[in-house]
Amino acid sequence: MRKTSWLLVLLLVSLALLNGCSSPTPSAPAKPAENIKIGVIQPRSGPLAVSGEDSYWGTKIAIDMFNEAGGLKGRKIEAVVADVPNAGAAQNEVNRLIQNEKANTILAEKFSEVKSHVKLLQTGPPSSYPVMLRVSGNEQEKTKQIAQKVGDFMNNQVYLTDVNFDWLEKSKTMRLAVDQDKARMLGIDNQTLASSLQMQLSGATVAEFRQEDKTVSIVFRMDPQDRNDLSRIKDLPIHIGAGKFIPLGQIANISYGSEQGLIWRRNLKPTITVQAELKDGITGNDATAKVFKALEPLRNSLPPGYRIDVGGSLENSNKSIDFLLKPVPIMILVIVFLLMLQLQKVSLMFLTLLTAPLGIIGVAILMLITFKPIGFVAELGILALGGMIIRNSVILIDQIECHIAAGQAPWSSIIDSAVLRFRPIILTAAAATLGMVPLMPSTFWGPMAIAIAGGLIGATILTLLVLPVMYAAWFKIYPDTPAKPATTE
Repeated sequence: MRKTSWLLVLLLVSLALLNGCSSPTPSAPAKPAENIKIGVIQPRSGPLAVSGEDSYWGTKIAIDMFNEAGGLKGRKIEAVVADVPNAGAAQNEVNRLIQNEKANTILAEKFSEVKSHVKLLQTGPPSSYPVMLRVSGNEQEKTKQIAQKVGDFMNNQVYLTDVNFDWLEKSKTMRLAVDQDKARMLGIDNQTLASSLQMQLSGATVAEFRQEDKTVSIVFRMDPQDRNDLSRIKDLPIHIGAGKFIPLGQIANISYGSEQGLIWRRNLKPTITVQAELKDGITGNDATAKVFKALEPLRNSLPPGYRIDVGGSLENSNKSIDFLLKPVPIMILVIVFLLMLQLQKVSLMFLTLLTAPLGIIGVAILMLITFKPIGFVAELGILALGGMIIRNSVILIDQIECHIAAGQAPWSSIIDSAVLRFRPIILTAAAATLGMVPLMPSTFWGPMAIAIAGGLIGATILTLLVLPVMYAAWFKIYPDTPAKPATTE
């Protein structure tokens, strides 16, 4: 605690010095606000030695205290933690702290009225939230009611948190009803009144000031305390000519209400997106699919013109998979043609194709061991895996056919071919698997590498064991099956 106290004192002194040096000159236009970076020197040893966590939270507390005291004239402060002589370790520590639940706790405690959202950079197509469902309909109010039911259902799910809507609540408005009779008597028209209010509230550029290579506008408008206080709007002076002014309240009636400030439409229909964060132990795609399936009774009871659709990452994944599967039928036809060209028999071609799914076993096992989800890149790896497995099967079947054609007994041909091709098949599979190892730590390509490596290991072993059994069962080969006469090509 003493270390953190010393750190706070040093930070407050440096912030105070910065504040004293940043007082604006009244006669010159204000410079654009610049960010201020506060460097915290973190000694590795000695009486003031602090950890990366103490540096981060000490810096944050000091900045919050100084901002609450009105320092730095609204300029933004960025905290930069530096560790001497290793700045990377402290920065990694800060990043770790930002990513955990403490960030959400701070936002919930200090900014309870603000809807906050903390997310990491995504490797695929970006989505605002991991779980997103779209509610569309013809009428806004009915769509809101359905979206509220979906939100209530999602709030009851233990694996979801922070359920919210991209638009649902109305925005507060202030309406100005001008008494046209009074305005005409005083010689005020709507255009003059609108220009006067625009200048006083929003401001109007009256001149420009050139600062080096930038042009800074000089804006004329009322003081912040006059234009930001809604109770003083009625007292805004309106010029009526001859140097005379009247308050706005004499010629206009001010009322307050609410209206829809934002309406998202999809296919010209009002669409509300119900979105939520995840708790640990489930992926966004799995949670979205689970919620969507559980909402089936509600979806079936919707009136015509209203629907609930999947959005976010699951929708992007489905689109990617559909795009990926479109050429698969053509790919299968090409593979069948090439297998027929190589094996010359329909039965051998079917046997070879039946070995392709064996890789799924190894993929599932290694994915479970490494806790990796099967996403788009993993599916790419599974498609590529099929070709590698079929290659090994073709090699083994071709060797069996060569032994049988040489006049060897079918039963012995199967056994000898498996033994003879064991080393080449294992070595080629091992080479391909080791080639995937450098990609496994990658965030983007890691699942694909794991899928290929796991599937190839499992399929290679199963091919050497299962394919000879399938061959013997298909052609009804037994130990006493006689050999055929040798054929020469």
